[in-house]
Amino acid sequence: MSESAAGRVILVGAGPGAPDLITVRGERALRAADAVVYDALAPLSLLSLAPPHAEQIDVGRRGHEEPPRTQDEINALLVRLAKEGKRVVRLKGGDPYVFGRGGEEASACLAAGVACEVIPGVSSAIGALTYAGIPVTDRRHAASFAVVTGHKDPARVREEIRWDALATATDTLVLLMGMKNLPELVARLVAAGRSADTPAAAVMNGTRPTQRVVEAPLGELPARVAAAGLGAPAAVVVGDVVRLRSELAWFEALPLFGRRVLVSRAPEQAGALCRALEEAGAEPLLVPMIVVTPAPMAPELEAALAALPEYDWIVFTSANAVRAFAALARGAGCEPHALPARALCVGPATRTAAAQTGFSVAALPAPAGDAEALLAALRSGVPMAGQRVLWPRGAAAGPELALGLREAGAWVDDVVVYRTEPASFDAPALAAALGEGSLHALTFASPSAARSFAAGMGQGGMAAAQRVVVAAIGRVTASALEQLGLPADAVAESPEPAALVRALTSAFERREERA
Repeated sequence: MSESAAGRVILVGAGPGAPDLITVRGERALRAADAVVYDALAPLSLLSLAPPHAEQIDVGRRGHEEPPRTQDEINALLVRLAKEGKRVVRLKGGDPYVFGRGGEEASACLAAGVACEVIPGVSSAIGALTYAGIPVTDRRHAASFAVVTGHKDPARVREEIRWDALATATDTLVLLMGMKNLPELVARLVAAGRSADTPAAAVMNGTRPTQRVVEAPLGELPARVAAAGLGAPAAVVVGDVVRLRSELAWFEALPLFGRRVLVSRAPEQAGALCRALEEAGAEPLLVPMIVVTPAPMAPELEAALAALPEYDWIVFTSANAVRAFAALARGAGCEPHALPARALCVGPATRTAAAQTGFSVAALPAPAGDAEALLAALRSGVPMAGQRVLWPRGAAAGPELALGLREAGAWVDDVVVYRTEPASFDAPALAAALGEGSLHALTFASPSAARSFAAGMGQGGMAAAQRVVVAAIGRVTASALEQLGLPADAVAESPEPAALVRALTSAFERREERA
């Protein structure tokens, strides 16, 4: 097969806005892409799924606003990339075939002899309304629905869109890309026989934590939307199903809905916390405060690696330590699963990392939440006298765990396997977000992240930070924040993302009660 014949185009519907609404098949296509051609309405966080080598090209179509490239230019781009032998993902907001011009792009590819696949996506015509608590059909209110584009001037497209028929033809009418012409569209519907008292709603940024919904009788909707400042992207729905929103608006009832929360972890560690925040309705803002780097090879580390078969236990107090030590062990010719030592881990995330890496993880007699709790659990149920223990740790870890193990009679070698260094970040932008109230909470998972934040923000930024909810993943981090003059409002009971989300939720509830 020639190189050009190997290329193909895959049209992928990215969904209505929330990144996790992409289909499994769409995600697989992104992970195997050589090039990603994306629109403005596709969630940009999805681009991180593409391989590092994949070319990323922004063609910027946002509804029917003027794009940086014409549709013909986009079609030609897709064909050219595919004929270069690339697997091209055309990432489109919503569904490719619901006002996404996907049919035109697929036809252009096939006409040029380029293989084309189409992966459906969740259209905002359904997805955005679902997140607003409005089903498009419900046997109590609606047995039919229609979806129509509202981007053109109704006065100029009467031959293209049969507004007179659509006004009363279906129980539910959904208008996409209609915010610019909303007054004219509503006037046309009412003139065609749809009652001005029909329940209606506009859903802006549907499925995102920034979602906003305005409800009103159809005749009053344009004025209400303008007064609320709603704009594109938005879906407008007309019909009795809007009445169900008062009981079915589940998304806005999530405990952290609409909250924007700083996640200060390194990207490779932040995924679970970001997902937990999103599931609670929050918008995570990932701004890493530290970078994790391997420690240089010191004599004591070299000696420990040479003596790996002689250890009875390996103690891990972070997932970073697991990853760093596993790489060092493999470099020394020892696979984690082949080591005689069993792993003792500080918490669920560390245990998961160790097990997935191949270490034999021992169960503890009591749950551990930090190094102090781990030591207490070991003292109560794991005989340490005469045992040889290796503790691969970060450079900033304190000596308490090693001292406690030695007091229990263990022979302990603690070696530095990684370092955390302050990361550069846009402190003025963070300070501005804090000042204007668009950032509602800060989360910290380590003392080093807290120290990096304080050093970068300066006195003014730290003062602004005291006005929002501050959360720590454990007592050690909370102590560091206290010393920095930024006491934690919320401290997770265990080092798990779900525990941090619960602590955040409680802190916001306490603030609301005081207010």
